[in-house]
Amino acid sequence: MIYDDSSCYFDQKAEMTQSKPFALSSDLISELLTGMRLRGVQYRRIQTGPTFGLGFEDKPGHAYFHYLAVGTAILRMKDGTLHELTPGSALFIPQARAHQLLSDAQISFQEIDKFDSTLLGEAVSGVDTCPSTHPTPSAVLFYGCMEFDLGGMQALATLMPEVMVADTHGQRYPGLAPILDAMKREICSGRIGFAGILARLAEVAAGMIVRGWIENGCEEASGLVAALRDPRLARAIFALHRQPGKEWTVADLAAESHVSRSVFAQRFQATIGIPPLRYATELRMRLASQWLASERISIDAVAQRLGYTSQAAFSRAFKRVNGQAPGASRQVSQSDMST
Repeated sequence: MIYDDSSCYFDQKAEMTQSKPFALSSDLISELLTGMRLRGVQYRRIQTGPTFGLGFEDKPGHAYFHYLAVGTAILRMKDGTLHELTPGSALFIPQARAHQLLSDAQISFQEIDKFDSTLLGEAVSGVDTCPSTHPTPSAVLFYGCMEFDLGGMQALATLMPEVMVADTHGQRYPGLAPILDAMKREICSGRIGFAGILARLAEVAAGMIVRGWIENGCEEASGLVAALRDPRLARAIFALHRQPGKEWTVADLAAESHVSRSVFAQRFQATIGIPPLRYATELRMRLASQWLASERISIDAVAQRLGYTSQAAFSRAFKRVNGQAPGASRQVSQSDMST
């Protein structure tokens, strides 16, 4: 088929500065993003007629990504907040909260999993609700449900806004527009292998949206982000993430921050809400969970990497923080990956 912007479909049915309020060094931004994992578990290429209502349910531990290639839509969040989407809109919902995509705010909707679909590639399916009497779809979009893990910085995910709508014409997301353009070409052409390429592009686009939010100061988020805005606390947090297996003391971390032990401990507790050594332990356990689930590292190797003198000591700490033994955690993650 000939690719044309006006007709996009195919037949599925056949260092820190003072110049900004919050400016992180590139090293710290990299540290924030190093542990990020986005892995798509379900994708849909959807084409609709002039009237449509698509529902997406809560998915704890996941994130949603939407890209509207053609047409317009209204995003309605669970609290009733509405966002108007235009052609080329991309959005990321980091906590995978329930929402709908609608042709009109008054229209009823149906959960996406209840629509008939056609397998287009691994984990990628097509949904076509365009009536046979309508020659071309009114809206064409690509959606992904992804496992979203920020590793040691997972607490940052809970501070993100409910939905991030990317403005590709602004300065927050440099480089995103070409990725979305490539997605549109793949969506519209239907070339061999397009489904797998779309899935990978969606993961890149979602990662760039997260990076843009972090680089631009995380808006008004508190907690961990407030700590990162404080150069003294940020130095200690960076040191913890750079060497999670070191046997840190509060005095060590205060030295990294160039303040007294008592001042550091009080400021850390007041800003983040937990004592610094508890933060260090929870960081280790978040990293351990990720390594066990994604990198298939042995429990003993993870324990050694995180500075534990024995596997038993590591297992006790893991269970105390995560509520289950590391072996059980690995079995659950492997089970999730096989479904």
